[in-house]
Amino acid sequence: MSDVSNQEPKVFTVGIPPYQRGIAFRRRAPAGNGRPGLVWLGGYRSDMDSTKASALDAEAERLGLGLLRFDYSGHGLSEGRLADGTISRWLEETLAIVRAETLGPQIVFGSSMGGYLALLMARALAETGESGRLAGLVLIAPAVDFTEALIWARAPEEARRMIMATGAWRPPSAYSGEPDVFTRALIEDGRRHLLFGGMIRTHCPVAVLQGMQDDAVPYGHALALMERLGGDPATLTLIKDGDHRLSRPQDLALLFGALQRMLDQPAGETRLPDSRLAARRRKPPEIAWTSPVSSPPARPRSPKAR
Repeated sequence: MSDVSNQEPKVFTVGIPPYQRGIAFRRRAPAGNGRPGLVWLGGYRSDMDSTKASALDAEAERLGLGLLRFDYSGHGLSEGRLADGTISRWLEETLAIVRAETLGPQIVFGSSMGGYLALLMARALAETGESGRLAGLVLIAPAVDFTEALIWARAPEEARRMIMATGAWRPPSAYSGEPDVFTRALIEDGRRHLLFGGMIRTHCPVAVLQGMQDDAVPYGHALALMERLGGDPATLTLIKDGDHRLSRPQDLALLFGALQRMLDQPAGETRLPDSRLAARRRKPPEIAWTSPVSSPPARPRSPKAR
């Protein structure tokens, strides 16, 4: 595994014909200091050279940490069509490249859809006895169950009929000149991966960063996630004036602060012993606000999957 972070990206092949696709990736080699590596999982319609991903790469270089970042199929420099994307497809790519291109425990950063995929990856790794691959999760506006709770549940009735009748709905994108593509396959496949129906285990510490001015993933969604992370150490930082991107210098400082706290975490405190899980589930989530307020804001109702 060579350092390709600042060179032309390499291509990793996932799947078998006729579903095989090349996944473009960049990997920064670690300085050999024995610390966890980093993995970046971007959001829907984002890519591995986004503002946050590039800033994290620079921070990884400063700290001597390894970093893996890549484009899902249909995104950035990877092969495939966005319209063919599903949660199963992107999760398969995530698991395959993380298993092949990382060594030792990793701190996984997931932004928006990437936060959802990070949680699904944690579940999949636990099922195969590979939880030791994860040293922590840092989730930025995690769009958990987004195909159901944030797309289908919020779509106009006409859009739902279009998805079912024609196979796709293409609304204007807030982040691209091309429309988004929400297909029937994306929605129906997403129902195989819903997490909000029960407690969520990660088997590693979790830090969530969430903007309170986020119109794509409301901050009530992050609160709903925190209420379900009862079995593992978890904190939530609410950025009062933060939007969905969280790419400003002050937002990146919070991101790097979460990374530093993960790195400083004593090895013996990364997971809660089973005897403390029930007590942990009864405790309210740990929440921090980044601007002084006299009292916490009223807790909004999170969108519910229908």
